[in-house]
Amino acid sequence: MDITSIICSVDFSLMHKVQRWSAPRWVRVWMICATRGGDGWLWYAMALWIVLFGGSDKWLALGAMLSSISTGTALYLLVKKATKRKRPCHIEPHCWSTLLPPDQFSFPSGHTITAFAATVPLCAFYPELTVGLVFCALSVALSRIILGMHFLSDVLVGAAFGSLLGWLAVYIWY
Repeated sequence: MDITSIICSVDFSLMHKVQRWSAPRWVRVWMICATRGGDGWLWYAMALWIVLFGGSDKWLALGAMLSSISTGTALYLLVKKATKRKRPCHIEPHCWSTLLPPDQFSFPSGHTITAFAATVPLCAFYPELTVGLVFCALSVALSRIILGMHFLSDVLVGAAFGSLLGWLAVYIWY
């Protein structure tokens, strides 16, 4: 069995479990809030927070965050069009989530790329926010799987891409 087959096997096994799991109400609310936060408003709010309260490095932090997010957005749009992987919600209906995906394709997770591309630079400039930012990024990533928008591999690759772009932005802007 090659690595691609193993990844697909794990992805589909997890997808079947998640799509059929009737999660408790608190998990449903958390996942929907996390995915909606990952739609962009959370990162816009963080950008506003930086401008208002970011201290002497606010423009560097904002530049690092925005450049990594912008690069991540361009990257995931190109990769999605090239791979054209179907989303889990298009393969098997979800037992409770009725959210519609923002686009047609699954790989990689744009929400996850953006979450980590924003989180890494902000943690570098504002280490006191690390726990909250990492919690938000992980929640966004998890929500994409739980809500049937992405496979595990989509999210893992998105987190890796976003983190790498975030660290590159820190290296350039710091």
